[in-house]
Amino acid sequence: MASSQARVRGLAARAGGWSARHRWAAVGIWVLFVVLAMGLGSAAGRVDVKDSDQLKGETHTAAKIIEDAGIEEPASETVLIQAEGTGLKATDGEFRQAVGDVVRAVRKTGAVTDVTSPYDTGTVSKDGRSALVQFDMRGASDTAGERVQPVLDAVAAVQKEHAGTLRIEEIGGASMMKTFDDAFGDDFQKAEFSAVPVALGILLIAFGALVAALLPVLLAITAIMATMGLMGVVSHVMPMSDTANSVMLLVGMAVGVDYCLFYLRREREERAAGRDARTALRIAAATSGRAIVVSGVTVCVAMAGMLFTGLAEFEAMGLASLIVVAVAMVGSVTVLPALLSLLGERVEKGRLPFLRRRARRASPQSGSRIWSTVLRGVLARPVVSVVVAVGALAAIAAPALGMKTQQLTLDQEFGDSLPIVQTYNRVNEAFPGGSEPAEVVVRARDIDDPRVQDALAAFKERAVSSGASRGPVEIKTHAAQNVAFVYVPLVGGSDQDKAGASLQKLRDEVRPATLGRVEGVQAPITGQVAGSHDFNDQLAGSVVPVFAFVVVFAFLLMLLSFRSLTVAITSILLNLLSVGAAYGILVAVFQHGWGASLVGAEGVGAIVSWLPLFLFVILFGLSMDYHVFVVSRVREARLRGRTTKDAIAHGVVTTAGVVTSAAVIMVAVFAIFGTLSMQSMKQMGVGLAAAVLIDATVIRGVLLPAVMALLGERNWYLPKWLHRLPDLTHDEAPEAIEAQEVSGGEPVRV
Repeated sequence: MASSQARVRGLAARAGGWSARHRWAAVGIWVLFVVLAMGLGSAAGRVDVKDSDQLKGETHTAAKIIEDAGIEEPASETVLIQAEGTGLKATDGEFRQAVGDVVRAVRKTGAVTDVTSPYDTGTVSKDGRSALVQFDMRGASDTAGERVQPVLDAVAAVQKEHAGTLRIEEIGGASMMKTFDDAFGDDFQKAEFSAVPVALGILLIAFGALVAALLPVLLAITAIMATMGLMGVVSHVMPMSDTANSVMLLVGMAVGVDYCLFYLRREREERAAGRDARTALRIAAATSGRAIVVSGVTVCVAMAGMLFTGLAEFEAMGLASLIVVAVAMVGSVTVLPALLSLLGERVEKGRLPFLRRRARRASPQSGSRIWSTVLRGVLARPVVSVVVAVGALAAIAAPALGMKTQQLTLDQEFGDSLPIVQTYNRVNEAFPGGSEPAEVVVRARDIDDPRVQDALAAFKERAVSSGASRGPVEIKTHAAQNVAFVYVPLVGGSDQDKAGASLQKLRDEVRPATLGRVEGVQAPITGQVAGSHDFNDQLAGSVVPVFAFVVVFAFLLMLLSFRSLTVAITSILLNLLSVGAAYGILVAVFQHGWGASLVGAEGVGAIVSWLPLFLFVILFGLSMDYHVFVVSRVREARLRGRTTKDAIAHGVVTTAGVVTSAAVIMVAVFAIFGTLSMQSMKQMGVGLAAAVLIDATVIRGVLLPAVMALLGERNWYLPKWLHRLPDLTHDEAPEAIEAQEVSGGEPVRV
């Protein structure tokens, strides 16, 4: 092994050394940083993404017109009155009586406005058995769910009077908001709070000591707290959201715990090998600390890919995740070594008797017996291992070729167990598209201009005659703002493909022939179907730049960090294989329904449109954790004089325990989200958990060592023309650091 006298130390080694020498200062600075970040965030307040910034295209234009006009669209509610197997029709006296009762009951609450009868608006179904009473909630739409209960009670009282002959049910923005808050409002909170005890329990088993198990959890929690404060400050430049907050917590808990786990296990391993506490800590800083920095920067780069989507929600998730990873990375290489230096042997306090006996039987350096057995077989037959592993992963990934993505409808998202979802389906059956109509936002210089009014009337007539809608088409005019809203129920209803075709007919045929002929008129079309269509279009356009950015920068980071073209290429290929397998599992379970009942996902039939790109970015970043730690250990062993084959065996076996523990924590945390009631969150949780499990077992335990064994010395290949690249390796052998502790000099770089 060649050594150099160049006294160059890695960033992580310098940070760890300084923190260990100035431990109280390091801890104090960290606590001050967390407190200041939270204080600044609280004082600044969080600015959330506005509707007008959610999407580009027509949806954005429509939201901007409404926002500029200062129009507060109220939460609209609908009461379905439907004959229940009695043969009654809307023209019958009892039916008319029920309609009148509903109108009077909701008006009496004083919480509604603009109540309309189906006999005035024509909202009677084609078969005459269903009718809609429509009205708006008073006050702000985003808090309407808090005021809708008296209206729901009034409608329920009318239903009671007509039970057995008529079905009378309410649905709308406010009632859905309240129903879902009541049914699922605590879902996220329960998931977020349960992630901490789950992680702590697994760490307790991994370390066998309460103090050692608490350190990673505490650092992850403080990193999350600091990030929440920073999000408030940053939101004044780039708005945040509740979704970004949940994703940040998920990622923060995963990487925060993982980074500490890797650092702490290496420090314990060196102490178990007979090195004193100071030397063990410096070795951990120079090796695992460096791997944490490489991994953290790679994850941050991957998260930054979301900023290229142009979607405000994605940008918020990407930036929030990037911040929490950066904070957790900095904390792991600064405050963690300071705490370990302060605690010393007390890090083993709080040992459980059974786990203590288990820990004594298994030395940290001995690795995992199971993985040692697996690895012997892999290294003995690397070709067979590669063929079998790649074949299995390709088979798992195969269903992804037929992936269908869409924004999930109400019944797909929540199933039909809730009464309001059944109401949604009944309204769509009787009035296709009536529960989620397209909304045409018309702005003119003078909305009362006869030419504009004629164009509105022509649009209304042609929307029905073209086959895009069966009506009734409703127009609401805001004369003071020169804005009109046209509500068009789309043929296709909850069938996204058919409704999308109706939307395109409105945009491409009906609008140009009517409103498009009046100079100075804007008429963007928005609504749930339009939003889904625009979202998918924008997302599709961002796939290539996001993919290219993440892959290229991850490749460059691997190349600079390991100074090996081979390692950089194999890192990218293995990660892509892992992501592909995760896609395949998602499609098999949620689209084709294979084993869907096991996760409560019957009847979904599609993947939520935002998930594939989100999973690619998240998984590509997180899977680098394991790859960097395993390859770093292999490279370290190779630089210490072992043959490549021995170095592979040493690197994989000695990291097997810590990678397994880290993977179990990630899988457990992600799986919690897989238990949520919302299918989109369930898909995210299952996809992340499955990918991490595959990555930590098949990829890192079988495929990586098999590929490296086949490549041999070519693993470290770097063309001469690339030797001019910056050298970011900063490798420090444990022996060199141990010698430095004795001599008192600076550690040499190896």
